Amino acid sequence: MINIVLVEPQIPQNTGNIARTCAATGIKLHIVKPIGFDISERAVKRAGLDYWKYLDMKVYENYSEFVSCNSGSFYYCSTKGQKIYSDAELTQDDLYLVFGKETKGLDEQLLKANYDRCIRIPMTDDSRSLNLSNSVAIIAYEALRQQNFLSLKTKGALTII
Repeated sequence: MINIVLVEPQIPQNTGNIARTCAATGIKLHIVKPIGFDISERAVKRAGLDYWKYLDMKVYENYSEFVSCNSGSFYYCSTKGQKIYSDAELTQDDLYLVFGKETKGLDEQLLKANYDRCIRIPMTDDSRSLNLSNSVAIIAYEALRQQNFLSLKTKGALTII
């Protein structure tokens, strides 16, 4: 199973886009507090997020709680990583793709302790990093591709004959 982990997300639109990607692909979403916005049932309904009911999501009080509740293969997604995401083997049964908050990413101590499992999306030297929801989609779909798209529908059909 592929899992997306958002550590301290701050922008509701990014998390909403990521949640929709997770719901559409069957990927489980893990959110680590603090969160910079409200994700209560009332707030989600008010925002009109009709796909939220299809989302498999768990929220944790802090990163320590997340780690104590989960085990598997962790990859830390960061502009500071040395390995390109497409070069990583993302085929493990319990795969966790960990992303940091929009303003500063993941803590450097965490990255340093796991530097051999840090992956990045290639970009030019002088550019800003990609939007968080775009980064999640890119790396999530690479993991899905490496796993032959699991049980996803891979062929469409025209309705007009």
